[in-house]
Amino acid sequence: MNPLLFLSILGLVLASVLNLHAAKPNIVLIMADDFGYECVSANGGTSYKTPVLDRMAAQGMRFEHCYSQPICTPSRVKLMTGIVNIRNYVKFGLLDPQATTFAHILKKEDYATCVVGKWQLLGDFEGPNHFGFDEYALWQLNRRPSRYPNGGLEINGKHVDYDKGEYLPDIVSDYACDFIERHKKEPFLLYYPMILTHCPFEPTPDSEDWDPKSPGSKTYKGDAKYFGDMVTYMDKIIGKLLQKLDDEGLSNNTLVIFIGDNGTDTPVVSTMGGREVAGAKGKMHDGGNRVPFIAHWPGTIPKGKVSREIVDFSDFLPTFCEMSGATLPDDIDGKSLLQTLKGSEEKHRDWIYMWYSRDGKNKVAKQFTRNQRYKLYGSGKFYDIENDVLEKNPLAANERTANQEKVHAMLQGALDRYRHQRPSHLGLETPKEKKKQN
Repeated sequence: MNPLLFLSILGLVLASVLNLHAAKPNIVLIMADDFGYECVSANGGTSYKTPVLDRMAAQGMRFEHCYSQPICTPSRVKLMTGIVNIRNYVKFGLLDPQATTFAHILKKEDYATCVVGKWQLLGDFEGPNHFGFDEYALWQLNRRPSRYPNGGLEINGKHVDYDKGEYLPDIVSDYACDFIERHKKEPFLLYYPMILTHCPFEPTPDSEDWDPKSPGSKTYKGDAKYFGDMVTYMDKIIGKLLQKLDDEGLSNNTLVIFIGDNGTDTPVVSTMGGREVAGAKGKMHDGGNRVPFIAHWPGTIPKGKVSREIVDFSDFLPTFCEMSGATLPDDIDGKSLLQTLKGSEEKHRDWIYMWYSRDGKNKVAKQFTRNQRYKLYGSGKFYDIENDVLEKNPLAANERTANQEKVHAMLQGALDRYRHQRPSHLGLETPKEKKKQN
């Protein structure tokens, strides 16, 4: 073959491959720990300053109705698998080794994959790789040293300890920035379940009383007066990641999502809309599972849009599938948000479903279905959340309007759809546990 012709063909092939990669957007999924809807000033919160998140909202899309699970592990399982907890949640601190995650799916689409931050899903050193991540820099993979100053991480199969005033959120976010730089010429998934703002509440490097020699808090909860400092530092770290994307020329081809994993922890009381909002992590009402959701993707997401679409944590995996061109697994409960993110006014979904049992026991599980305003529990209690956010006064059947009856019937149908979907091998009490309950 003519050498010039060969080089021309080779150039076309390489250009085709590069264009294929460029057509696939990068994904950065950031999830703050124990950080409820009321903590973001763009959402109406007035207790903390979140300028980076506010700017993300102004440049992108902010959602008013995103719902997690009430605590961390159930949220992570639903988020990573796209499946509601009744169908695949095993127990606290564990992701089913047989589960398929969004990292598995994107890896098949030639994405480089990385997870940094907090793990809490077991699997030892091989766990993150087993679940589809090429690289990791994590806290709480197979041990629990200090999570903030002078702590320890697991980084790609090794224990790495720090004792010179290092702050772990800085270390893992530095790793994230390095990952972005190393993979800027190929599509990548960066999943960042943050260490902040989980307790212990303690000083950050920007606090006036920061002590670089501190071994970490002496108590599990620490002092809630530092929560505001931790929010500010979390916001700063997000700014660092956004700046890295800008510096590498990747912002216009990268979807950045920010969410919280569940409601704010109980020692924290914040203000929003002129009222106090007590942290309610672990609760079934909005304080436990209504979380911030901000999406940023310049040139694709309309600027400054506020969406009232209702979003479930199972929706992110199918969104990533549609973005990347991946085939959606058959058994997914979530629904893609991509068209909503692009500005479509078409309704994304009518309701969400939640099943919650911290330890996976079906007998003590609580469940509900809801839309933006109304909520129906498996117990039969029906609430108008817009006028009863703490769920003090269930609506009796003889008090409901014709529209409320229509919504009730829709939500009841959703409950009935999932009520008996718990696999028989999950959530079974051992003889010892049954004896304890009796």
